[in-house]
Amino acid sequence: NVAYDLCKKNGFNVLHLNVTGNLHVMSIADQARFVYNVTHWEAKKPGLYHGHIAFIDFDKFGSSQKPVYINILRKPLDRLVSYYYFLRFGDNYRPHLVRRKHGDKVTFDECVKKKQSDCNPDNMWLQIPFLCGHAPECWEIGNVWALNQAKHNLATRYLLVGVTEQLPEFIAMLEATFPSFFRGAYQHFKYSKKAHLRRTNQKMEPNNDTIREIQQSKVWKMEMELYDFAVKHFEYLKKKFGKKDGDIVDKGQQFMYEKIGPKS
Repeated sequence: NVAYDLCKKNGFNVLHLNVTGNLHVMSIADQARFVYNVTHWEAKKPGLYHGHIAFIDFDKFGSSQKPVYINILRKPLDRLVSYYYFLRFGDNYRPHLVRRKHGDKVTFDECVKKKQSDCNPDNMWLQIPFLCGHAPECWEIGNVWALNQAKHNLATRYLLVGVTEQLPEFIAMLEATFPSFFRGAYQHFKYSKKAHLRRTNQKMEPNNDTIREIQQSKVWKMEMELYDFAVKHFEYLKKKFGKKDGDIVDKGQQFMYEKIGPKS
């Protein structure tokens, strides 16, 4: 993780948020506690909090301090396939850990043919609710309001939402925007052996029939709509940066102040 490698050098704290039971939502009481902790834990400021938790609206709790949100999305089918094989074979991060579905040799293609639960397209309903938040509607599979709210939050509440296909660009843009946290992040990522830290073991790409089957589902279409929205938004922001030797770079300050009054 780039943040853990840079936190000491750049003088910030990194904290992983672990929710009991690996849940993606908190009770309203726990949300309030979390908001209080983040805003009052002076010893851990500045801090970068990360975890698999849905968007939390600090405004709802009357907080005058608000976090800067960032996120990164992945193509929904790629995510589903990777998770399917991850449950069976793990990854290169902790290769000796026995996963929940260890020993199951059924391929993703076979799973789709048999219409088994692990490859159900409904399992792709994940990135929409994460960006949507803690409202119950966010977690109703196929809810159109949830999709629209996720788009709204992405455009208005998140500083930057990247995509895994453009991870280097995402890191370069973060470094240019928040150098106090991410100074040196791009070069570290580019030349570090950790650039691809976690790879699912024995992952097999789905065949064309499987892809067509998944793409007929409502959930895939909705999650893909969010993903495409994120890509469009990311590309727009990326165009505002410069390029040097093919790398994203900050153009430097492109504004100035003039006609300042009153005159001395």
